[in-house]
Amino acid sequence: MKAFTFALLTMVFWGLAPVFAKIGLIKTDPFIGLALRTFVISGIILLYGILTGKLGGLAQLDFRSAAFLAGEGIFASLLGHLAYYHALKLDETSRIVPIVAAFPLVTVAVALLFLGEKFNWYKLLGTLFIIAGILLIKK
Repeated sequence: MKAFTFALLTMVFWGLAPVFAKIGLIKTDPFIGLALRTFVISGIILLYGILTGKLGGLAQLDFRSAAFLAGEGIFASLLGHLAYYHALKLDETSRIVPIVAAFPLVTVAVALLFLGEKFNWYKLLGTLFIIAGILLIKK
């Protein structure tokens, strides 16, 4: 139940965030928007880490874990968000967000190919529904 609650919270937060981004980008270059977002979040994370004492956990990270987490940050927080901010700047939020939210298509394919996760018909059906949704929104 805890995982489901966190997933619902994520849905709400990620559902609200594009509206803030779209409004913030009206008079702002996407790079500047991303830089500001990154500075604010970095400050909050740093403060939280100091106040809770969790920042010391960075010293315990092994190289492989650190490299993969850094790679995730580069793909998601840098490249992904920069492309996303450009898309939001150029088109309607209600068209961009559903397309962006189709990222599970990539995740499922990579997880099946490289993580050895098991295929099942529910994953295929879900993937087809996502593709259908993208095609409908694109029109």
